[in-house]
Amino acid sequence: MSDTTLRRPRPAAARDLGGARPAARLVEPPATAGAAERVEGASAPDVDVVVPVHNEEHDLEPSVRRLHGYLLRNLPFGFRITVADNASADGTWEIARALAHELPFVRAVRLEEKGRGRALRAVWSASDAAVLAYMDVDLSTDLAAVLPLVAPLVSGHSDVAIGTRLATGARVVRGPKRELISRGYNLLLRTALATRFSDAQCGFKAIRADRARALLPLVEDTGWFFDTELLFLAQRAGMRIHEIPVDWVDDPDSRVDVLATAAADLKGIARLARGLITGRLPLATLLDAGDEADAGDEAGDHPRPGLVTQLTRFAAIGALSTVAYLLLYLVLRQGMPALAANALSLLATAVTNTAVNRRVTFEVRSRASHVRHQFQGLAVFGLGLALTSGALVQLHHLFPDAGRQAEIGVLLVAGALATAARFLLFRAWVFRDVRPRRGAPRPVPVPTSTPRSSP
Repeated sequence: MSDTTLRRPRPAAARDLGGARPAARLVEPPATAGAAERVEGASAPDVDVVVPVHNEEHDLEPSVRRLHGYLLRNLPFGFRITVADNASADGTWEIARALAHELPFVRAVRLEEKGRGRALRAVWSASDAAVLAYMDVDLSTDLAAVLPLVAPLVSGHSDVAIGTRLATGARVVRGPKRELISRGYNLLLRTALATRFSDAQCGFKAIRADRARALLPLVEDTGWFFDTELLFLAQRAGMRIHEIPVDWVDDPDSRVDVLATAAADLKGIARLARGLITGRLPLATLLDAGDEADAGDEAGDHPRPGLVTQLTRFAAIGALSTVAYLLLYLVLRQGMPALAANALSLLATAVTNTAVNRRVTFEVRSRASHVRHQFQGLAVFGLGLALTSGALVQLHHLFPDAGRQAEIGVLLVAGALATAARFLLFRAWVFRDVRPRRGAPRPVPVPTSTPRSSP
């Protein structure tokens, strides 16, 4: 290969991984005589591909050699491969160092603490590349998907790109147990967190470096849930997530503890759901850091959640609202007539119900339309008040001595009708034109280097 076609990326300095980050050791590729000539005046790589490893002494060398050779032949962008060893106890680190000394575009980083998320955070935070990627060391994903993964980010079309095994066009070879777990996990994410990406855990992802700098300080998980949390925050920030259907073959020697990982994932989902409901998630800070990507504007390029998703969330919120409404009614009924207690209880829960459905069911976060939506919600509340109050009047007209249990029963039936009407009006009127907008990406300069030929 001629010197003009081989452009060795400029590696980040070892001190870049210091500071508050986990202690790390860095091994750079060798600067041979020929390489030294090519390095002079070289810029940072366009793409930094991180391979996080823990006790992978058997798979590491053949996988990195295969990846390195493939990228040299097929990737038209400057690249670097970073092997991120997180606390391996076998010969992984020695193999990684040897590869970094031998191969011109490979470096090795060692962290003394375990955790895939921790390794990705440390390396990505210190990288000088324009696009940051990672893939599992087993290379289960066909490498032909690398260019489609990173090209939309290098061009500035998208902010995040992920491989998906669950979209149309993907070809997957794995057992029914893992298939069921994967689909169940992503269904849970869509239900609990209103996610729109199809595959959170495929070990094949990339992100623009500027977007990563906005997101990484907000990601708390350091293990396997890191991917899901990063994607969730990217979606909530209005970033554009590009999906690539991949060819994927399951690694039969995978040592992932499925039960422990599932438990950690469930805890992570619960934490994010709690933050979403309570407003604990620092979305304002995230949006400011993400190039002012206003995720709350009512305009954009992708549709609101589908009918099934909206119904699921609306039903869950409605059940909680009904319980609160009935409890408040019973308390107020002790000191006031039935109609007054019903009106006050319904008003109090209706305001909260509208606010929560606005944020969770229909994913509206714009402050500008909040007041208008509340006034429209009060109009919908008037319909519910008419239905429930009319039911109470009719009950006491027919049965003057009806007690609290009869009132609760009538209110439940009337409330169910009012809830159905509320959903239809919310969807067809109040939030009809809502479209959460993804932030417009800032273009990343497209490299002008000549595509590499085979060495």
